[in-house]
Formats: sequence, C-alpha cells, structure tokens
Amino acid sequence: MDRPGLADFLRARREALRPTDVGLPEGPRRRTPGLRREEVAARTGMSTDYLARLEQRRGPQPSEAMLTALARALHLSLDERDHLFRLAGHRPPPRGHRSDHVPPAVLRILDRLEDTPAIVVSELGEALVQNRLARALVGDESGFTGLRRSQYYRWFAEPETERALYPTEDHARQSRTLAAALRAALGSETSGRDARAIAERLAALSPEFVEIWAAHEVGVLPSRHKTLLHPELGPVEVDCQFLHTENHAQSLLLFTAAPGSPSDDKLRLLDTVATTRRG
Repeated sequence: MDRPGLADFLRARREALRPTDVGLPEGPRRRTPGLRREEVAARTGMSTDYLARLEQRRGPQPSEAMLTALARALHLSLDERDHLFRLAGHRPPPRGHRSDHVPPAVLRILDRLEDTPAIVVSELGEALVQNRLARALVGDESGFTGLRRSQYYRWFAEPETERALYPTEDHARQSRTLAAALRAALGSETSGRDARAIAERLAALSPEFVEIWAAHEVGVLPSRHKTLLHPELGPVEVDCQFLHTENHAQSLLLFTAAPGSPSDDKLRLLDTVATTRRG
C-alpha cells in the first residue's frame, strides 16, 4: 500500500470535482476547491474521519468494496480506478470479465436526477447504484451478495419477498421478461459466465423457472408501464425508461409518472419517505 500516493491521489481527485458535478449546489461559503470530505464520505458510506485518515497518510488499507465506492463517488475513469486500486495495494478488477464500474458520464446524469427515482443496473439485473428516491421507492438493494445481487435470481429463488413489489396479475409477465433477459445475458462476453451460473442454480431451485426456461423465449421486452406496491404509499403507477451504455452492459433506469396524476404526487412524497426511514 502506497499511503502517500493514495493520500495525494484521493485529495487531488476530491478537489478536482465541483459540487455541481455530483448534483450539489455550489454554495456561497466554500473556502476550499472541490468537494468537502464529508460530501465524499456520505457518497461512499464511510465516515468522514476514515476518509480524513486516508488523506493524511495514516489510514488502514481500504477494502476492494470501499475502493469501488470511492471510485464512484469521485467519478473516476477506468484507468483512474485501476490506479486507485494499485495505490491501495490491491490488484485492479480484470477488465476482460464483467465490471461493476459505472462510467463517470452515467454517474453525472444520476447525480442530477434529484426529483426522479433512478437506478444503474447491470445486464444481470444487479442494482449497481441507486439514488435516494429509488431506494425509497423499491428498497435498498446494495446489501445483496453473490447470486442474490441479481434480480433475475431473487425473483425465482425468493418469490415471497421479491414479488411483494408487484401486483399478482403482473407476476407471470415479469417472470417471462426476466427469464428472457437472463437468456440474453448468456451471450455476453462480460457476463455470460455469471448468467450461466444463475441459470444452473435456478434450474435446481425453481420449477417455475425450469418451465419458462424450456420455452427458450428471447426478446420479451420489459413493460414500460408498471404498478409498484409501495409499503407506505400504496400502488404507484410508473413509466420505466432505460438509457443504455454504449456496450449495453449497464442501463440507467428511470421511474416517472404522468404529471398531475396521483402517482406523480406519491413520487413527490418519496423524499419524505426517505427522510423518515433514515430517522
């Protein structure tokens, strides 16, 4: 671990970001360039004291998960992310295999969506980054590990909890859609191996999956209009829009509602829901 190099790099990248780059107001009382430590810490889930120790060359070695969070918070490119890993004494994630690295351009869009629930998802249905309103709408998906990170897996392996967000009459369509998306991922150069592992595991767990998988359906497009059953707000009708990265390995999913509709009013209440849950 190169503590001096890591400290200098973190400080330099933090100071190079403007508040508006991450969706924050400039504010009239900023005395130092770039983001404050507490702003970066809040975006990574670490304490401000921990980040301060890293920047002061006296912190412990960060984990790979923490480095990934730092790379996202600082909007690092792939080259910068790899450099960060090496400074911290870790081998960078291989680029030939699939990557959870979210491009800075996508993160900039996500940071500017202050009034719209949005999620960056992988081609395996994994929530890579959620903004605050998305966590309030569909739940925080950051704690899942292993195969459970994939919504495709959870939908069939854990139906009692995963399907509570959707009306019963929509379950059959959603099952076909997710199975078709998983089949499409089998041909991915970056995610094919993981998609096969999910399919093999589900074949041993879910008779429903086995039946749907045997139909070999592809191209079953996700519904652009959905009803989500929110635990506090009740049914919320949303339109879903996908913005794909250039290689289609990741997508930015946006949830909106018709202006002036009851569901639009409910989406506006998500900020209150998020605040209440934090409290």
